[in-house]
Amino acid sequence: MDEDEDERRTREQLMLHEALVKAMDRRGEVFEVVEDSENVDEAIQRVGQLLGLGELGSRVVLDMQVRRFTRDQRQAIASYAEELRSRLPEGR
Repeated sequence: MDEDEDERRTREQLMLHEALVKAMDRRGEVFEVVEDSENVDEAIQRVGQLLGLGELGSRVVLDMQVRRFTRDQRQAIASYAEELRSRLPEGR
């Protein structure tokens, strides 16, 4: 794998982990939006609007198990996101 591919994958993983952290920080709103949605497609769209996410990020949030919303899991996900961020070149 070349450096560009490695950086692309790191950025994608970072985006997904940041989406999870956003959802965890606003869990009440996320649960409300999901509960009020008619179907999964609507939930994906509404979660994306709520959190400023694309479809992939919204799907990752909806696929997350509820047990991952604990404080220790949030910290682990946020720490991993920070590790991913540190792997990226400055300013890119």
